[in-house]
Amino acid sequence: MKVLCNREQLREGLAIVNGVIPTKSTRPAIENVCLVATENALELVGTDLEIAIRYRLDDVKVADTGTVLIPARVANEFVRDLSEETVSIDSGGDNCVISSGGDRVELVTIESDEFPVVARFQETHSYPLLAETFNKQIHRTSFAAAREPGRYAMHGILIEIEEGRLRMVATDGRRLAVTSTVIDCPEDAAHRAIVPTKGLQMFSRILSDPMARVRISFEETQFCLKTDNAEIYARLIDGEFPKYSQVVPAEGACKVEADASLLVNKLRLASTVTSADARAVRLVFTEDHIELLARATGRGRATGQMDASYQGSEVDIAFNPDFLIDGLKQCESDRVHLEFNDRTSPGKFQLGQDYTYVVMPITIDT
Repeated sequence: MKVLCNREQLREGLAIVNGVIPTKSTRPAIENVCLVATENALELVGTDLEIAIRYRLDDVKVADTGTVLIPARVANEFVRDLSEETVSIDSGGDNCVISSGGDRVELVTIESDEFPVVARFQETHSYPLLAETFNKQIHRTSFAAAREPGRYAMHGILIEIEEGRLRMVATDGRRLAVTSTVIDCPEDAAHRAIVPTKGLQMFSRILSDPMARVRISFEETQFCLKTDNAEIYARLIDGEFPKYSQVVPAEGACKVEADASLLVNKLRLASTVTSADARAVRLVFTEDHIELLARATGRGRATGQMDASYQGSEVDIAFNPDFLIDGLKQCESDRVHLEFNDRTSPGKFQLGQDYTYVVMPITIDT
């Protein structure tokens, strides 16, 4: 292989592909980036066996085609610090030389057939989306997915297509975010898949142009995304996702409308006395007013006050303040709407059009 390419494009490609390549693996080949030079492009391929990416550089001059595996981290760090505009990649035998100006590194290669096969995107049964729209759906939900060990299915985001809409749902069992948007697809199109959160966050990372058109597809074992210069594949999570529609409450008897950013500030203020293992803030609602209360043994008490529009009888309800703040950061207007029935029922926050966030309350001594 012998290729000349632009330094910035190579730097960007290596940085993105390194986002999925493991630093240590029981399968050493996947610690490498696979470079594939065709007649008019250079592909960078990386995988951790759960997520795979093909990133294509078109602004290249290929003197000799070929495939080579080189240590991913070393290549990324070396190219990152180069200063010349053009980079040469020249491989032969057991070595690959990357050089630019007077800078040069010689890397040991391994046999390319040791690298796992990475699929290519299938246009059949794929659906177009605006990058900004898809990215928005990811950000609306990914923060609510589970991180602690537990039910494996909750470590992913449920993606559904039905009745002409794309829906994403994430939950960790104590909160749930659900959002949907119109998608260009046949009326009878129906898909359902649990996609690893890490995979969707990688998708989001490469969607740098909000106005770009991307395509998504559902395959038997993976969810796929294609952009102008990249293809990403995420292995689906095999499990039973919670029946989220049973969790989202209907219209609540108690209705609140409040300034979203002010509520975040008051939650932070009240939660300062709470400890990491006992995070709870009690919200007391009266007409046109919210009082926020928190206390902790050995720490003290904190109180916050704010105006709000409230409909319902005087009532209080306690939540984990971190969960509320996570959701309120995503609120797409200055005002947030909250509904609930009583101090033991879930709180339903409306954070935007077709965007609902549900948080389970906490029982505390009053």
